[in-house]
Amino acid sequence: MAHPKSRGSKQRKHKRRTHFKTVAPNVATCKTTGEKHLMHRAYFDAEGNMFYRGKMFIQSKEQEQEEEQQ
Repeated sequence: MAHPKSRGSKQRKHKRRTHFKTVAPNVATCKTTGEKHLMHRAYFDAEGNMFYRGKMFIQSKEQEQEEEQQ
């Protein structure tokens, strides 16, 4: 196993780790709802419906109940 000959300082450790950066997530805008969301992820709109790839994936419970009453 490799062992350091002498201890590295905190400053040296922090300098080494400065190059690890996080990337900003890709945000897309839905063509049907206009909502902003992460790419390749399902998302909820303002009414509570779940959309994926521009299509309604799961309808909100409130809208389901309204349709049943009519």
